[in-house]
Amino acid sequence: MFDSIGWLEILVIVVAGLFILGPERLPDAAAWVGKTVRRVREYATGAREQLKQEMGPEFEQLRKPLEDLRELRNFDPKRAITKHLWDDEPTEKPNGHPAVPPARDTTTSERPLDRGERPPFDPDAT
Repeated sequence: MFDSIGWLEILVIVVAGLFILGPERLPDAAAWVGKTVRRVREYATGAREQLKQEMGPEFEQLRKPLEDLRELRNFDPKRAITKHLWDDEPTEKPNGHPAVPPARDTTTSERPLDRGERPPFDPDAT
């Protein structure tokens, strides 16, 4: 839950709480926050367990896309390059076409242009 908060941020929150609430009310406020966070975690865990019991195996099917999204959220350029360099090449692109273009047919030899001959022109390609 608080994975992105470092010690410096916690220290700033404590100092701000000390100035706002004062030293006599700060321990009570910290205890209240701790109890509330614990209670919310228990409610979330209970709700998840209840859903898991009621839905059975369908619950895991719903969790899979969420785990994929979490994996994408944690995906950074360094991991992308590492995965690309060290993992196997994909056989298909997402659109269904082959990932590696087919090799050119080398059985037909292309002749060089004669002097004064104009190269072929494709108006659709320009």
